[in-house]
Amino acid sequence: MKILGIETSCDETAAAVAVGDGKSVRILSNIVSSQIEIHKKYGGVVPEVAAREHVLNILLVVNEALKKAGLNRKKPELDAIAVTIGPGLITSLITGIETAKSLAYAWNIPIIGINHIEGHIYANFIESCANNTENTTRDKNFEFPAIILTVSGGHTMLILMDDYGKFKIIGETRDDAAGEAFDKAAKMMEIGYPGGPVISTEAEKYKNKSEIHLPRPMINSDNFDFSFSGLKTAIRYALEDDKNWKEKTPEYCAEFQQAIIDVLIKKTISASNKFNVKTIMLTGGVSANKELRKQLKEQVLENNFKFSMPNLKYTTDNAAMIATAGYFKFLRDEFTPWQNLKVNCNLEF
Repeated sequence: MKILGIETSCDETAAAVAVGDGKSVRILSNIVSSQIEIHKKYGGVVPEVAAREHVLNILLVVNEALKKAGLNRKKPELDAIAVTIGPGLITSLITGIETAKSLAYAWNIPIIGINHIEGHIYANFIESCANNTENTTRDKNFEFPAIILTVSGGHTMLILMDDYGKFKIIGETRDDAAGEAFDKAAKMMEIGYPGGPVISTEAEKYKNKSEIHLPRPMINSDNFDFSFSGLKTAIRYALEDDKNWKEKTPEYCAEFQQAIIDVLIKKTISASNKFNVKTIMLTGGVSANKELRKQLKEQVLENNFKFSMPNLKYTTDNAAMIATAGYFKFLRDEFTPWQNLKVNCNLEF
């Protein structure tokens, strides 16, 4: 069963072909056209610019994905098209959805609308995740129920997954997501964009115990929600009060990163204990953070949970995860007539 996935929720134009058999999914192709270099000079994604780039690249990316998968682009042997319908930037989403609708009509195949967050979750179910390497982990005895820590530029959530397609949000951010906090902190320290990777790189340079102390917001609260706006404020004031902060950039990055990691891990382990889950999963763009991957894995195994995290190439926005989510929805006959498929930039999970 072959599924074409299309992802254009933000600033990545992506297409992929996945082949599924039972509970196993392999990726035949995964093409991503990134706009990071374009948006770097603005310090963030400019929606109008992103939308124009999607229009320019979408058919080229789809054609390349089909070609790499060994499919005829005029009439490919596909069973369905899976496309991100939200949440995301409305002008970016429209490009992907209208392309998917046109192709579904032309090829006379079903179309499946995918929630972007669900796509990130299913990055854990790509077959390559079964390979136990430093970049990917999938416990051979993976079991439900599972707690999923979803961390990205727009979302920080804890999700209870009882089975395929059965999700319940048990905690989410009350203000800024962790990824957004990384971006804003990097901007304050004038070290570049996107914030997560540059802060991680700077933090690696600092090997000592930090003498800088930033707060761990809501780490001891009696719920599983998050809040990172106060952490952004704290680092802002710390930089303003320290005339020599530029000389300590790696130390500030290490402390800021660790503050976020401490909160994420503490909340995740607490939620997992409360709901008696068998497995903990990590997903979302910030799941590419090396320290988060390392420290969370250590804590998960120490607390006797099974663990899963996606291969690094499937952590940031991509269409392989959308195609994989589409496959599992295909198994449940969750289709949408192409005429009824609509964008929902504020789509809830």
